[in-house]
Amino acid sequence: MTNMNKKALVIGATGLVGKALVKQLQAASEFESVTVVVRKELDEFKVFSKVSQFVLEDFLLLNDQDVSGYTHAFSCLGSTIKKAGSKQKFYAIDYEINAHFADLLQDKETHLLLVSAMGANSSSIFFYNRVKGLLEDYLKTLTLNKLSIFHPSLLIGERDEQRLLEGAAQKIFLLLKDTIKKPLMYKPVTVEQLAHIMIIAANTQMECFKIYDNLAIQTTS
Repeated sequence: MTNMNKKALVIGATGLVGKALVKQLQAASEFESVTVVVRKELDEFKVFSKVSQFVLEDFLLLNDQDVSGYTHAFSCLGSTIKKAGSKQKFYAIDYEINAHFADLLQDKETHLLLVSAMGANSSSIFFYNRVKGLLEDYLKTLTLNKLSIFHPSLLIGERDEQRLLEGAAQKIFLLLKDTIKKPLMYKPVTVEQLAHIMIIAANTQMECFKIYDNLAIQTTS
């Protein structure tokens, strides 16, 4: 396989990070095609020549055939307890669907790239971070060809839904961004920065497993 015919599969494509990633995959010469798994088609994806939409109401119905033939599988799938509606529903999205997706990729020549979160830890007292950590621990037990995990801090971007605290934090950061130029561990990153490093990892990572922390997301060009 040459460096110019990579094929991407993306779940979580309709979210903040996912849309930025799909846009950059469309522009990336190394990728010849991008398949996004969606619950309903998005008009904004129809203008992308490389992108095809696979409509599936329940992502737990993804099967082995659905994920076969791809060089890279990206998961930008994630929610919040508030948006999901309960801890149980949040767990079903962030853990169960991602774990199922990874299960299907075992023993394939596919590079899995997953957006997690800064603070992910299976021992955390915070439910959100604990679920993220439990998922990461599980993925490490699988026979995956290659795995990348990304730990962004607060993400800067235009959300479809309003998140009061994140919105306030974004406004404060945007006001101060010109004075905060150096990389900082907790400095917010844009969704474009995160999508950018995901594609760089897809093209250059040699290690079987690597975590990209928030500093790496800020400084990778």
